[in-house]
Amino acid sequence: KQCYDAAVGARSLATSFRRGDIGALRLALSHTIDLSTLIPFLEELKRSFNDLEFKFLRGSAKDVMELLKKGEAELGIAAKMQEDWERLEHWPLFTEAFHLVVNEKNTLAPKVSLNFEDLAREKILLRSYCENNDQLTELLRSRSIDVDHRHEVCSERDLVKLLEADIGIAIMPDSALLPEQLLRKSVEGMDINRIVTLYGIAGRQRTAVANTIMKLLRSADWSKH
Repeated sequence: KQCYDAAVGARSLATSFRRGDIGALRLALSHTIDLSTLIPFLEELKRSFNDLEFKFLRGSAKDVMELLKKGEAELGIAAKMQEDWERLEHWPLFTEAFHLVVNEKNTLAPKVSLNFEDLAREKILLRSYCENNDQLTELLRSRSIDVDHRHEVCSERDLVKLLEADIGIAIMPDSALLPEQLLRKSVEGMDINRIVTLYGIAGRQRTAVANTIMKLLRSADWSKH
C-alpha cells in the first residue's frame, strides 16, 4: 500500500511539474489553529515559489485526519490527538497554555487574581470544536462550574464576536489572535496545555512546497512566534 501511494504521489508530482502548478499547498487546519500563526512561513513560501497557490481546509481534528487519509491534504496541523493509525506521522511544533479571555468591560477585567469562584458567576462560551473541550469541561465541572447551562459556539470568529459584545467569557489557547479590547487572565488552578502538532502520511510523495513548509515549521523557534 505504501509503495502504491508513493508511486501515485510521484506520478502526481510529475504531472504538477508539467502543469506548472508545483507551487500549490493543500493544508488541513483544525478550527482551533489561528492562521496568523502561519503567516511568516507562508510569506517565506511566497518568496521561494512562483505562482504559489494555497488551499486551506478547515474542520475538527477528526476532519483533519480524514482529509489526510483521503489525500485531500498533504499536511495537517491540529492539537495533539490520540490516533493509532500506523501510517500517521506527527511532529510536535510547540506547547501552549490556555487562559481566560474577557472583554475589557467585563467585571472580571480589573481583577489581578482570579479563581474558579469568579467564573461561577459568569456565562461561559464553550468551544465545542476544540480538541481540549472535554478536558476543559471536566475541569470546570469538577470545580462546580455549571457547564450544562452555557453558550456554545462552533467557530473562533463567532466566539470573538460574542466576546467583543461581552456576551460571556471563554478559555482560549495563547496563540489565538485577539482584538485589543479582549484581555487574557490567569485563573488559579487552571493548568491546561496543548501541543500543536504537524501531521503527514508516511509513504506518500509530497510536493516541493509541502516539503519546504514542513522543514520551516519543524525548524522554527516558536518562542519568537
